[in-house]
Amino acid sequence: MHAPSSAAQASRSAITFEQDALLVNQLLSDLQKEQAALVVSDIDAIEQLIDKRLVLLQQLSVAAKNRYDALAQQGYEANEKGMAQWLKAQAKPILNRAWETFQKALVQAKELNRLNGVLINKHFNRNQQVLGHLQGESVRTDTYGKNGQAKSQHYLRSSLVV
Repeated sequence: MHAPSSAAQASRSAITFEQDALLVNQLLSDLQKEQAALVVSDIDAIEQLIDKRLVLLQQLSVAAKNRYDALAQQGYEANEKGMAQWLKAQAKPILNRAWETFQKALVQAKELNRLNGVLINKHFNRNQQVLGHLQGESVRTDTYGKNGQAKSQHYLRSSLVV
């Protein structure tokens, strides 16, 4: 890293996290709405949220690119290491807190997205099982015997009893 020029020093405060924070907070809200929709199987709501999320993720990507471009213009690496160096050079606790809050929100969004993926997978598996029953496929259940060893039982479903 080289020392930032005087022009770069004058524009140091050009990097903010306001837009990033707004976008990630909207993403968190949408992920929570998606989770609620997944719980009640509201497919219409899920589809709308997925479309909205794609736009939000594109906006977050643009905001990150702009932030990294601004870092590079100021003589820092255009990555997380450069951001850490820039924050240290600013010596402003409020910026550090804003960045930490933003990073925590990203971690929370990743976890919510992971949990939603688990719910989606459960819905998928349940649908596959129902389709299998409807198509008369055999169902395999794994159980454990008295000795603790796994044993499989196969059942042929010739019809679905309702």
